[in-house]
Amino acid sequence: MSSRERSSSTLWSFAGWVASATRAAWLLVRLVFGRFWSIMASPEKNVLNIGTGSDEDTSSKHRPAEVVASDMQRFMLRLKGSFMQEDGRGVDYGAMKDSSDFAEFKTKCKELRGVDIASLDDDNKMAFFLNLYNALTIHGLASLDSLPSSVLEVQNFWSLTCYDIGGNVYSLDDIEHGILRGNRPHPTTKQALFAGEDPRLAHVMDNVDPRIHFALVCGAKSCPPINVYSANNLNFGLTAAARNFCEGEIRVEDGKVSMSKIFLWYGNDFGKTDAEKLRWCMQFLPETAVSRVEALLEKSSPDSDKLDFLTYHDYNWAINGKSLKGKL
Repeated sequence: MSSRERSSSTLWSFAGWVASATRAAWLLVRLVFGRFWSIMASPEKNVLNIGTGSDEDTSSKHRPAEVVASDMQRFMLRLKGSFMQEDGRGVDYGAMKDSSDFAEFKTKCKELRGVDIASLDDDNKMAFFLNLYNALTIHGLASLDSLPSSVLEVQNFWSLTCYDIGGNVYSLDDIEHGILRGNRPHPTTKQALFAGEDPRLAHVMDNVDPRIHFALVCGAKSCPPINVYSANNLNFGLTAAARNFCEGEIRVEDGKVSMSKIFLWYGNDFGKTDAEKLRWCMQFLPETAVSRVEALLEKSSPDSDKLDFLTYHDYNWAINGKSLKGKL
């Protein structure tokens, strides 16, 4: 090989090396910046029971789940007695935010990080997550710099407001749709929240109890009243909540039935058709309303999925409290 040929070969080898190095560098840039923009584009979870310094010591107290759940029940009862209306429909977020009770409650929430959910039976697990959902809603709203007129004004409130529970992060949506609704699709996205090898799948409820919808409080005035549940009072409490909600939110008059939009958004939790949905609700209605609904159902087509006489009234999304400086 001549010197000119050797020089040409060396030049081509060097050019190939430069091209390979350039491609590798470009791939690295895409990887780094791709991940950076992915992180920047993803809304940040607001995990409310993570602290720093001495606060972290509370996570080392791996107390039995039943004990932590019982403590959470007691704290919710204390907060309800001091800062909520007697009927459970309003919260004085301002007075609660600056109270020693709420400060103690926030410290207690850090113990949730060491809880072993797997040790809870179904009734204890349901009561645990019902109480946590309502606690997380109150905690999230009270932690805002200023209270909005509607919870809808807080961007992604239900998907970003979270607790670390047993080492996994759960948002309000995760608790409601992933755990309590047995990982059924979210009514807006039509997708399940847990998929693949998500460790939270191990804790979803096998049997979905539609009465949970009358126990979960999202922060709006049309939500059910806030109550506190335990395994011992779970069935009684959920039945009472269902009866209270159905009697107040199902109106039968002038040949029409008007229902809360909860029955529209989560319709399949109550029945596959409008008729099935109404028949499920009838067990919680007074006799006069039941007889009127039965009469309307008898006149309707048995093969119809939709009922012409059934409508849904507007949902009041106004916040279930006053401004942080106000009083109920």
